Amino acid sequence: MMPLRRGLLTLATLGLLAACTSIVPPAPGPGNASITPIQLTQAGILAAINGTRAANGKPPLRYNMHLESAARSQANLMAAKDTLSHNLGVSLRQRVTNAGYEGAVGENVAGGQNSLDEAIRGWLASPAHRDTLLSTKFQEFGLAVATVPGNRKSVYRTYWAFIAGGPYQAWN
Repeated sequence: MMPLRRGLLTLATLGLLAACTSIVPPAPGPGNASITPIQLTQAGILAAINGTRAANGKPPLRYNMHLESAARSQANLMAAKDTLSHNLGVSLRQRVTNAGYEGAVGENVAGGQNSLDEAIRGWLASPAHRDTLLSTKFQEFGLAVATVPGNRKSVYRTYWAFIAGGPYQAWN
């Protein structure tokens, strides 16, 4: 019972810190004012990802802005094309290299979830996505969410991208 209580206290503390650092997707434009973008903070993202890892006996990951940039590129591309995919003309390796990241990477994408917790639950339910999320070979990550622009009919409306990274040596 104590580890759960301690974890909840940690999450609550990080939640209070969330107001300090904001990472938000672009605000809706004139054509899509009725769509409320999902707003995330770096502290909230760290709490959700590392809380999940801790609950599964895994060490925490550091947040990496280069990996966030690559994840944002993918989330935005999926939303623009309204397609859930790892490769929409730009590979994961190209995206992380373009974002200035060197190292081994793994990616989880999701579509249709209304919160980060829902996206995480989906990844945990899929063995390959679970492996990426909980791998001890990765040391850092970036995450982004994007919504389909405008009020047009959409397959998923919301798209998520999580990219984990670490040294190539861990995979030898």
